[in-house]
Amino acid sequence: MSVSQSGANVALRTQKTRLVQLIIRKRAGLAWRLDSSFMRTYARLMGIPLGRGVRFAGRAILSQERPGSLRIGDRVVIVSRSWATALGVSRPVILRCLTQQAFIEIGDDCGLSGTVICAAKSVSVGKRCLLGADVTIFDTDFHPHEYENRRYAAPDWEQISAPVTIEDDVFIGTGAVIQKGVTIGRGSIVAAHSIVTRSVPPMSVVGGNPAKLLRRLDQ
Repeated sequence: MSVSQSGANVALRTQKTRLVQLIIRKRAGLAWRLDSSFMRTYARLMGIPLGRGVRFAGRAILSQERPGSLRIGDRVVIVSRSWATALGVSRPVILRCLTQQAFIEIGDDCGLSGTVICAAKSVSVGKRCLLGADVTIFDTDFHPHEYENRRYAAPDWEQISAPVTIEDDVFIGTGAVIQKGVTIGRGSIVAAHSIVTRSVPPMSVVGGNPAKLLRRLDQ
């Protein structure tokens, strides 16, 4: 094969690759639009306030016990499809209020991928937060602490729950678990697969099980 023929073959393969990439991007863009349109309609019917420019990839599970107890701010991106994020996700985003008194609030410009948030009291996520693939956040133990009849007893939500607050500009790594009563301070980072059982100061990096302070970001 001549040099000119080899060059022509490379150019043809490059053109084919670009064409395939263009088709994939167009299909992905269409999927984003269709998913977002469906979820906006669903949220409106459920009485869930959505901010401007909220985008969905895939169909999230949004659940509340009373209208307006789940609030999603402007330009939030909610990813329930694996192709729409680098690590992929193992589940859809789930935002679930468990009681009449509970509320969940997601601040402006946040990104959620396969995130599960369950609230019996409240879970508040500030602005510009990144919740990595398959992060789990909950403000309750879900079941009574007493062992007798634990499987069937109705939970006393007031006794076994405590609010969770995620302040602005927090990054929570993939697979991390944030438990009840925790506040994560502004600008902090939670390492992947950490279990956070205690509050985190602002501008801190924490990791491990249970999560411990690894370093400060402001020193």
